[in-house]
Amino acid sequence: MDQRIVGTAVLLSLALLGGCASQQGREALSAAEASFLAVKDDTNVLRSAPKDLIRSGESLARAERLSSYWGSADDVVHYAYLSQRYSEIARQHSELNLNQERLVRLELERERLQLALREAKLLSAQQQGLWVEEQAIQLAASETDRGLMMTLGDVLFDAGRSELKASANRTILKLVQFLQINPRRNVRIEGYTDNRGKAAENLELSRARAQTVADLLIDLGIDARRIEVKAYGEAHPLAENASARGRAQNRRVEILISDEQGKLGALR
Repeated sequence: MDQRIVGTAVLLSLALLGGCASQQGREALSAAEASFLAVKDDTNVLRSAPKDLIRSGESLARAERLSSYWGSADDVVHYAYLSQRYSEIARQHSELNLNQERLVRLELERERLQLALREAKLLSAQQQGLWVEEQAIQLAASETDRGLMMTLGDVLFDAGRSELKASANRTILKLVQFLQINPRRNVRIEGYTDNRGKAAENLELSRARAQTVADLLIDLGIDARRIEVKAYGEAHPLAENASARGRAQNRRVEILISDEQGKLGALR
């Protein structure tokens, strides 16, 4: 009787252990499948890390085959782990590659802008005078009670990001040339957002966007002492935030240009 009781207890314990192991294997397999699905159709991952993606798929397939065998939970966990790690590595390789490509594009664009600036300096004094007059008209989006104001709209930034798109370079180039030919003029760069999201995050985004513009001006040769940066977040909207069009107007960077003596208009 005692032996039968002991035997039954052992079998029950083994069954419980097997159930726990199987549950662990299913959880690991589910996590690996989710990771693989998240990257397998990503074109950037396919282009940047095809070998890692293949390894992830092979490991996942092996884990799925082993999951049907009794007593192979450890193997399932092992290959599911390998699959998940390969998926993570593929994603990291993709992000690294995209960042490197973006840096190359930015550097090429910066070189192009610097070359254009050097070419502009070759203009005669008379040509420069005509250029200043023409560019001042183009730069003056509006004459406000705070002075000459130009605006960089939200379309020049990706949603929720502070990096300028390449389409903003022409506008920045005009401003740089204007400031180089008018060395006594200063600028204040002010960032604004709409009212969606948290106020603190909006304030930080507006500051980051304004600072991005300031950093680009400095990189292109404008003395940092001629530049002020101010963040207002969702304050001072131009339009109602109730519509998409109004919110787009409120997401902006305004550049206030000083008078010829370098005096800027009052802060808001």
